[in-house]
Amino acid sequence: MRGGVRGAHPRTTTRGGSAWADEIERGDRASVVILGSGPNRIGQGIEFDYCCVHAAMTVRESGRDAVMVNCNPETVSTDYDTSDRLYFEPLTLEDVIAVCEREQPEGIVVQFGGQTPLKLAHGLEQAGFPILGTSVDAIDLAEERGRFGDLLARLGYEAPPYATAHSVEEALDRGDEVGYPLLVRPSYVLGGRAMEIVYSREGLADYLQREAGASGDGRAIFLDRFLENAIEVDVDALCDGEDVWVGGIMQHVEEAGVHSGDSASVLPPHLLGPRDAGRAARADGGDRPRLGVVGLINVQYAISAGQLCVIEANPRASRTVPFVSKAVGVPLAKMACRLMLGERLADLGLPAEVGLGRELAHVSVKEAVLPFDRFTNVDAILGPEMRSTGEVMGIARDFPTAFAKAQAAAGRRSRCTAPCS
Repeated sequence: MRGGVRGAHPRTTTRGGSAWADEIERGDRASVVILGSGPNRIGQGIEFDYCCVHAAMTVRESGRDAVMVNCNPETVSTDYDTSDRLYFEPLTLEDVIAVCEREQPEGIVVQFGGQTPLKLAHGLEQAGFPILGTSVDAIDLAEERGRFGDLLARLGYEAPPYATAHSVEEALDRGDEVGYPLLVRPSYVLGGRAMEIVYSREGLADYLQREAGASGDGRAIFLDRFLENAIEVDVDALCDGEDVWVGGIMQHVEEAGVHSGDSASVLPPHLLGPRDAGRAARADGGDRPRLGVVGLINVQYAISAGQLCVIEANPRASRTVPFVSKAVGVPLAKMACRLMLGERLADLGLPAEVGLGRELAHVSVKEAVLPFDRFTNVDAILGPEMRSTGEVMGIARDFPTAFAKAQAAAGRRSRCTAPCS
């Protein structure tokens, strides 16, 4: 195990009847373990590193030791002075449990590293270590399609038709039931890898043949009705288990790509009227207390044929958090960490929600590589952190015209030609 602080000296510890050495100087202060996202790959971007760094800062400001577990040398979270102790270890259950056995932390933060740490939450809880913020059961409620679908039905929200299959034959049958076009992916993927849109039974069969791992080992295959020509909306919000604060409502400019973090979006939304924006915010606020979220959540919607449909809910920080934080002037990751450490929304001194009592003096556009040639009357603001995270913020002088031209040039197609049912 590698971990420690500058000036630490090796010492021998006994574990499982055998002696092993470490350089860890564990003081008397309570510690909080923060799990990063590990090596960068599609869907595991440095936007999560931004969130982890803000979490470490918040933990240290609270008088606790911030303990970082991450294994990517290109991230700020693994800088020597970001946390009190850094464990440059793989993000596996075995390695994280070993760290926690040594640290005996007050709790573990799994919300800021994407899906990788979220998938470790159940095993860590089973090993006896507390998960801070959103509970393991609430994470399962949001991510287990059957349970989440039942929740939406009880709350009266619509969702695109979907199904789960565990074999090629079952997937083909369920695909006919759901209806084409389909968004199909194997359940074990992260961040949209191996995700594909198919428009016929033959296309689905071809996908399943190519993605042998998705169909040959009994693991679930997810099938969702793909909604075209819909308005896609992302909402990032904070919750303390009872109350909700909507940080930002983003409207996608063009198709999402592999995930929402890779999409082009605008905040505030400019093709949503007050009614649609209010529906999205109220739906997010209605879901969160029933989900039991404490910290951050990202909810994705599609507005198709006038119907608001819930696509999915992610009970964690999304890749849009840095963008929303900069756009609205509120450090969402820091606020979420304070909630996980026991504070309430009422304690945070948050402003009124954007679009729901507070208007911004500017319009912000997020794009991994912003196609400026599609816009007119847009001034780009490029800071070093925006270059490094792939984010761009634009200040528009005539945004409705620029937005319409950008959509026309993109030939906008939405992930989310069928209305929700």
